[in-house]
Amino acid sequence: MARLLRSLALLTVRLACRMRILAFWTLVYGFCVFCTCIVLLKLVWSVVRRPKKTFQWTVRETAPACLNDTSLGTHCYVRIKESGLRFHYVAAGERGKPLMLFLHGFPEFWFSWRHQLREFKSEFRVVAVDMRGYGESDMPVGKENYKLDYLVADIKDIVEHLGYNRCYLVGHDWGGMIAWLFAIYYPEMVNKLIVLNCPHPSAFIDYTLHHPSQLKKSSYFFFFQLPRLPELMLSINDFKAIKYLFTSHTTGIGRKGCRLTSGDMEAYLYVFSQPGALTGPLNYYRNVFSFLPLTQQDVKSPVLLLWGERDAFLEQEMAENSKLYIKNHFRINMISGASHWLQQDQPDIVNTLIWTFLKEGESRKGYRN
Repeated sequence: MARLLRSLALLTVRLACRMRILAFWTLVYGFCVFCTCIVLLKLVWSVVRRPKKTFQWTVRETAPACLNDTSLGTHCYVRIKESGLRFHYVAAGERGKPLMLFLHGFPEFWFSWRHQLREFKSEFRVVAVDMRGYGESDMPVGKENYKLDYLVADIKDIVEHLGYNRCYLVGHDWGGMIAWLFAIYYPEMVNKLIVLNCPHPSAFIDYTLHHPSQLKKSSYFFFFQLPRLPELMLSINDFKAIKYLFTSHTTGIGRKGCRLTSGDMEAYLYVFSQPGALTGPLNYYRNVFSFLPLTQQDVKSPVLLLWGERDAFLEQEMAENSKLYIKNHFRINMISGASHWLQQDQPDIVNTLIWTFLKEGESRKGYRN
């Protein structure tokens, strides 16, 4: 009798687990269908209003001058033997100084860290990477090449090929996600972790599943699962969607922020107008559901989490919830009036807060290599 009860209990647990998995994927695919319908309606409306302009976009042939600004650093490349991929990065500061590695978000590239490259090169070897599939870094074909474990391994390989075994790691948005994961799986390689507008991955998943308002804000995650259509929607009307993300009242940098110049905007359009340039970045999203939830969650490094309160994509309660997974010193700073594009929106405030965090506990022994 006891054995029968144990078998029934085990069967119930397995059934409940399978039902949760089924419910999760039903939610994912159901939301994909819903988002696709909304996007197709927008596409039809755009065609009706601007039949000639909708499917017109321009490939920028010449890089704007700001991308070759020598004050930002030197353009370099490193080829990783393990993956065979070549990565582009911009580096400044003396070789041999502690490494500060910057990881950008979507839809960005190394240039999003221009204010920080100038600021921190006096004390660090600063390196801003074009992550896998972005900018001048290699873009492997196939979404299977953008699994999160590959993206995390890229950072480990880059740090080691730069001649370091530790770094001060800074990430924003998707770069923040990769930075969290890198700190979880390679804690010995992170002196301090600095994340901008990206919650701990487990905090994000748990909060989103219990708050429909955040699920709605994250609807693009589901739309981006589709092949080809997201690339088209980001390209039509000469990349209007990308311009909107950075400059609109709802999602863009605010009036009090350090707004993008025309040259800055052209830098983004130059990168993402190249043939195939959007597919690699979108493949990050196309693998995210297969990786989460995490089997490991604890972060053992000191963490600074900076958050723009006007973030149109992420609710700030997730920032507070991230502290549940930090097993070391944790500091969080909410920046009033700042958007999701925090390091570009409020560079002076961001830089000051990063300096304060970096100097905590470092005054006597200096920054660690």
